[in-house]
Formats: sequence, structure tokens, C-alpha cells
Amino acid sequence: MAHSGFVPLRVFSCFTMLEGAIEPKAIAKRARELGFPAVALVDRNGLYAAMPFSEACMKAGVQPIIGTLLAVKRPNVPDGVTAPIDWLALYAQDQTGYENLCNLVSMAHLDRPIEEDAHVTFEDLEGRTDGLICLTAGAEGALARLYAEQQDAAAEDYAGLLARLFPDRLYIEIIRRLDEVEGRAEPKLLEYAYARDLPLVASNPSSFAEETFHEAHDAMLCIANSSYIASDDRPRSSPDAWMKPANEMKSLFADLPEALANTMVVAQRCAFAAPKRKPILPSLAGDREAESAMLRELSWQGLDARLAKAGITSAEDRKPYEDRLEFELDVIIQMGFPGYFLIVADFIQWAKGQGIPVGPGRGSGAGSVVAWALTITDLDPLALGLL
Repeated sequence: MAHSGFVPLRVFSCFTMLEGAIEPKAIAKRARELGFPAVALVDRNGLYAAMPFSEACMKAGVQPIIGTLLAVKRPNVPDGVTAPIDWLALYAQDQTGYENLCNLVSMAHLDRPIEEDAHVTFEDLEGRTDGLICLTAGAEGALARLYAEQQDAAAEDYAGLLARLFPDRLYIEIIRRLDEVEGRAEPKLLEYAYARDLPLVASNPSSFAEETFHEAHDAMLCIANSSYIASDDRPRSSPDAWMKPANEMKSLFADLPEALANTMVVAQRCAFAAPKRKPILPSLAGDREAESAMLRELSWQGLDARLAKAGITSAEDRKPYEDRLEFELDVIIQMGFPGYFLIVADFIQWAKGQGIPVGPGRGSGAGSVVAWALTITDLDPLALGLL
């Protein structure tokens, strides 16, 4: 199949919750339908879809590009001014870049004040940009915002910081979607890029696959923001936020063919797909043996508490529960699931302690004495005849 000569570099999956509306597999399918040789996944502050996206792309014969739209606190703001949070689009070129992406995303969520939205600082970027390509993120990036606000000197200082962090890997992103900030900033962005010999790249941030989905996406944004469709003062979906075919992008950027060509260059510079691996669960006890011992101990303690509360105290009445508990524990440990039960028990118990409603139990889990003993469920499986 002849390729289209254009690569979409800014696609949100449904893992950008209540903003992206495309399943990772559907991104790959749509890219193949449109003849794209590659497609980039760039979810906000996350790599959650990277593995299914990579697998789906490879099956579809499309090159996956793994990236993220990372929130970054703006540096060098005047004293007394709250530093705004801007965004950068970052792409993994190789294993080193992917590991840096993973580290930065983790830092965005874990290494910031809990009262603030997830983000990193410029200091966090230091030493963690090898193997990463950077796009300036259009109206969501500081460069376009500063130029649109006529803060040219601050914009150029900011671009200089990016150029130092991403030597020969910084692209000035040009987006044409009737956005006021991008419209005001574009002449300055072009002027700066040509003056500094920085490459331009064309993009069209996409939240849904086909143009006809715009109305549904607009409704989804209403859900995300607890607003009504009829409200005037609410975020609105852009009618341009779909995966546009190459011919539309070529028409839109007819005056900047190099910006389209550079989408192919970015794809050629990225040669990494997220690895397939089994889920890595945190351990609450250190290793499998310790998890098994911990599960047995907590389950027996929990069963004693449950039976005492229910008034089941005689050895004869306790025996069916004890036999069932021991049988379940043997099966759980043999199958390697003690850590899973401990994790679920931990967050269920925490939720109950915080007054967060938790259901009494559903599905096959409601028939487990271990789950009942650990207070994961609140249904006595023997009294109710559950298996």
C-alpha cells in the first residue's frame, strides 16, 4: 500500500479520560484505512494505552510512535506570579527515550504537591530528555501562548531552554484549527523557526476518528465538565479534532510543505514500540512467599472477626467456613494470586475507611470466603449458598 506522505503526531486515545474518544486498536485501524505509514499516540500525562496501541499498530502494518502530552510548569516567571502549567508533546525515539517518558510521567503524578494538578518542572526535565523528540504543543504550549500575548522576549527565552534540553530534537509545531492563540502566534512561530533554523512540523490534535463524531464528542466534554449542551459558557469540542486524511492536511498546509514532510521525518526518527509484558503488581509483603503468609494470616484473622460478629462460635458451626477458607487459600496461592487479593483488600478497606460507598459484592467474587474474610465483600457465601 502506498503511504500518504503524512503522519498524525497528536492523537488522544480514550485513555485521556473524557477528552479522547478513540480506542487504541481503533487508532491503528483508522491509520491503516487512511494510508498513514505511522501514527503517534500522545495521551495527557500518561502512557496507559502504549502497549495495546503498539500491538494493534504492528498487527495493522502501521508504525507506532509512543509519546505523551506532558504538563510542565513554566519557568522564570516574575516574583508573585503563579507559574502556569503548559504542555509539551514528547516522543520516544528509542528505549532510553521510553524510559525517560516513563520516569517523567511518574514524576508528574507522584513528585508534585497533592493539591496541584499533575505536572513536572523544567528542573525535572534536566537529564531526562535523551532519546526524546519535542514538539511545542500549539496553543497548549508556552511558546505559542507567549507569542500570542506579545511576550516575544519571554517566548524566545523559553524556546532557548527547549533547544538546550532537546538539541536537534526540537520541532516548532504549527496547528491550523481556527484557534485564536495559534492564529495570533503562527507568524511569530514561523519567523522564529526560520531565524533559528528550527524545523517546522504540521499537526492536527485528534480526539476522535471521524468527522461525524464531533457532536458526540461535544456531549462527552459536557459530561467531563458537568455542563449542559445548551450552555454558552462551557468548553466545546473542536470540529477539527478528528483524524484528518492526508489530502486535507496537504490542502491546509499547501504553503508549508516542509511542515508536512517533517511529520515523516519525526516518524523515521522514532523506532520504538512499547514492550509486551505481564502486569507488574506492587507487593505488600516483599515476595510471593511472604504474600502467601500474609494472606493466610489476614484471612484467618478476618474470618474469626466475621464469625464472632455473626455469633458463629461453636467448632461444629465454624468447621464449614474453616474448611472452605483453607481450600480457597490453597487454590489462590497455587495460582499465584495472593498479592492480587491483598491489593484489592487494601484499597477496599481504605475506601470504606474514607466513607466511600463500596458494593457488597458481585460476580464470582461474592462466593469467596477469603474475600468475605478480608472485607472485600460483605456477603456470607455459605449462609447464602454461593459457590
